[in-house]
Amino acid sequence: MRRLSVRLIASHVAVAAIAGVATFVIVQLLAPALFDASWRRAEMQGGGPGAGRGQMGGLRLAIAGDVTAALVVGAIVGVTVAALFGAFAAFRLVRPLNQVREATRRIAGGDYGVQVPDAGTAELDGLAADVRTLAAALDDTERRRTRLLGEVAHEMRTPLTVIDGTVEGMIDGIWPADAEHLGRLGDESRRLRRLSDDLSLLSRTEEGRLAIAPVRCDLARVVADAAERLRPQVADAGLTLQVDAAGVVPVVADPDRVAQIVTNLVGNAIRATGPGGAITLRVARSAAGDDGMTEVTVADTGEGLAAADLERVFERFYRVPDRRSPGSDTGSGIGLTLARRLARDHGGELVARSEGRGRGATFVLTLPAAPAAS
Repeated sequence: MRRLSVRLIASHVAVAAIAGVATFVIVQLLAPALFDASWRRAEMQGGGPGAGRGQMGGLRLAIAGDVTAALVVGAIVGVTVAALFGAFAAFRLVRPLNQVREATRRIAGGDYGVQVPDAGTAELDGLAADVRTLAAALDDTERRRTRLLGEVAHEMRTPLTVIDGTVEGMIDGIWPADAEHLGRLGDESRRLRRLSDDLSLLSRTEEGRLAIAPVRCDLARVVADAAERLRPQVADAGLTLQVDAAGVVPVVADPDRVAQIVTNLVGNAIRATGPGGAITLRVARSAAGDDGMTEVTVADTGEGLAAADLERVFERFYRVPDRRSPGSDTGSGIGLTLARRLARDHGGELVARSEGRGRGATFVLTLPAAPAAS
């Protein structure tokens, strides 16, 4: 496969060579004929062999004019042939660019299945491959977005149906307005609120309007408090929760946003872990020996993640296929996206680790440690 730069240089050299060869051929063909015609005219005027100096001078001028005329004609023909070849070469170069241009227009119009053929040069083939990759990524995102809209509508419909049915039963006197039925209404209302909050936060992060208010705080205390608020949910799911957050781990961060990240991670662990499982939280300095970073580790003994999903779980709208049983709380599909964005807004990172499906998963949140107090 030739590079585009080599092809461009070769085309320029070819154009120059064609112009030169065409000019040489035309001069070779025309010059003798023009010379013979000039010689015959000179003989007719008495300027052949034995002619005087003045007549020979006129013959030289006539020959020079003939050569000049041959060169002019040769140059015109050479330029014309070179221009035709250049137009052909330009067409060969511009055609794949126009194909890429047309493909980008179709992609912008929503046709993500457009095919961009290779052009035979490294640069243009790379460009075509990038456009195909872009189309595939946009197609995947659009499919997940469309699927999410349907799933969000389904998730909203379920709690709304429960709320509507429960309220109607209370109105009709079928069910009493006791703690059990009111608690069911509260659970479904919280489910709707969480979905609404996730969608709102996603919109604000995309628009850069999510405020971060960092202060000096104890990361261990923030994590421990968030875990304690979730302990009743952990117990209801039949799980155990262990928190290892002894000692003070100072950071400069927004406590509410950090608590939001921890809440999201523990909530995912609850949904991914069956009854009898365990969730463990640890807060410490970075295990890599970097004194400038701290780590929050959320580990579970649940369903785990395949290697291909360790990064994809942070993509918007992505949810691991066939991961949870039907009828379970599947979340909104954007919680981990928000959690990673919040971590990066703090100058940290959020990554996932797992030894495979059925072997549990671990999420590691890293945040910069606070500088030593003066």
